[in-house]
Amino acid sequence: MAVKSFEAWDYVVFAGLFVISSGIGVFFAIKERKKATSREFLVGGRQMSFGPVALSLTASFMSAVTVLGTPAEVYRFGASFFLFIISYAFVVFFTSELFLPVFYRSGITSTYEYLQLRFNKPVRYAATVIYIVQTVLYTGVVVYAPALALNQVTGFDLWASVFATGIVCTFYCSLGGLKAVVWTDAFQMVVMIVGFLTVLIQGSSHAGGFHNVLEQARNGSRLNVVDFDVDPLRRHTFWTITVGGTFTWLGIYGVNQSTIQRCISCKTEKHAKLALYCNLLGLWLIAVCAIFCGLIMYSNFKDCDPWTSGAISAPDQLMPYFVMEIFATMPGLPGLFVACAFSGTLSTVAASINALATVTFEDFVKSCFPHLSDKKSTWISKGLCLLFGILCTSMAVVASFMGSVVQAALSILGMCGGPMLGLFTLGIVFPFVNWKGALGGLLTGITLSFWVAIGAFVYPAPESKTLPLPLSTELCAPSNITTTVGPQLSSRPPLADTWYSLSYLYYSAVGFLGCIIAGLIISLVTGRQRGKDIDPLLIRPVCNLFCFWSKKYKTLCWCGVQHDQETEEDYLDSGSTWKQGAESALQNGFKQESLAQIPDYNSKDKNYSNSAQKTTHF
Repeated sequence: MAVKSFEAWDYVVFAGLFVISSGIGVFFAIKERKKATSREFLVGGRQMSFGPVALSLTASFMSAVTVLGTPAEVYRFGASFFLFIISYAFVVFFTSELFLPVFYRSGITSTYEYLQLRFNKPVRYAATVIYIVQTVLYTGVVVYAPALALNQVTGFDLWASVFATGIVCTFYCSLGGLKAVVWTDAFQMVVMIVGFLTVLIQGSSHAGGFHNVLEQARNGSRLNVVDFDVDPLRRHTFWTITVGGTFTWLGIYGVNQSTIQRCISCKTEKHAKLALYCNLLGLWLIAVCAIFCGLIMYSNFKDCDPWTSGAISAPDQLMPYFVMEIFATMPGLPGLFVACAFSGTLSTVAASINALATVTFEDFVKSCFPHLSDKKSTWISKGLCLLFGILCTSMAVVASFMGSVVQAALSILGMCGGPMLGLFTLGIVFPFVNWKGALGGLLTGITLSFWVAIGAFVYPAPESKTLPLPLSTELCAPSNITTTVGPQLSSRPPLADTWYSLSYLYYSAVGFLGCIIAGLIISLVTGRQRGKDIDPLLIRPVCNLFCFWSKKYKTLCWCGVQHDQETEEDYLDSGSTWKQGAESALQNGFKQESLAQIPDYNSKDKNYSNSAQKTTHF
């Protein structure tokens, strides 16, 4: 294809994004230089308010995968992505009401600290390693996506773009820590919204008005949103998106270090919950913008599809190609769109680097060197940010072979996120599950989800299950481009058209269910965990919702956990030092009786006082 090029104003707009993002990192490095503790660097001193955290959460997970991939998915498969708004609502509710209270009140920095408090060190380390692998792979996809877009619209060298992205993210993350990441995300979220709105306005005008866009999308079957087919092999139906999508995104939000780290950086639990619910509005807004961009793109290309005609080489290049078409006479606006795509990437990569540095420091470095000074801890944290920045950027090479960026990203998150969600659910919801059940369940879930995902990668599902909608090239100019057909496998194994053809959105559910079922069975066979040895703060008594009429049945479901001895507020006001006991347990082996209460935790406001930040050392 003929690569269109940037003009001077495009470069100005695009470069401005990198300059401002880096500037925020420098600002917080200077502003917070006297607060040189690892807690200030990694969780912002637990003094963030809900506004910037909400914007940061949205920007972190609405990456370039969304900006580029979702419109292309809608263009090819229709607007069924709209059903994700239902999944997002379920995800945010379960995260804020089930998982967040446990993590926030327990005073942890790494979510995997919880696993040692609830089970033991091997479970914690196994989960941490899986999280690191998942995040590095996912970040590689996120880095590769906008670099592909920039290569498409400017002719920039693809890998030079990849490494530029990695360098900028690593720079401001290493300098400014979590506060720099959160405030940079907030700025980048605004850039994403402005970029989307610009494309929506100009694109609908180019297509003859919004009414005309909807009419042409309806004629092309792009508005057939709801399909109640229960076949789990179908790529996108009402059930695969609402059920499978909920499991996939709950693995991302509910127990993911990147999300929880932002939530526990809030100054109160109320602020943390508000951040999640306000973030839901952001998720809906970005999703709706991306879906309508896909419909507008179809309206413009309905008679001459640039992918099948050979003008572009991959569906993920559709959006930048479309932008260069509609903004051909408007210098600066193509640069704004590329800045929009890169905003999503910068925020996601920075969040991943910061989270990876946090779990590595908390779960490995502090375990080996428990008496590090604040200065050494901070420098080690910055060094870890640099290390993971290099590693995540390098993984973009792998991402270049993984096909559709949306499917690749959600597949990776589902493969690892589902079993991890199952592991934390076992700990939080089922008091009788022991460490053997937890570890066995995690390994079972990982095995099942990787089995189906790798099988699907080797033997892609037939078109009868993915159901791509028709694309036309009737009005395309004659071209000498020839389409080559790859070699066809003479035979497929029996599982290829059943197990390996499972919708990619169910990978997380497979891992979750495998982990839960195996964990429960192993725990029952090897001997249940004694409830009286489990601190009540580590369990959410969800059984109260189903046995509210009977204290007897509620007590039975608590499995010996002493929820009935005192309320959580009384427990938190009991006057002893939970965090000191927890740290002692983490360093010297888990002893449940050492757990008591979080220091300087205000149970009335559900927050941490400033004095806690001044006296807490890592």
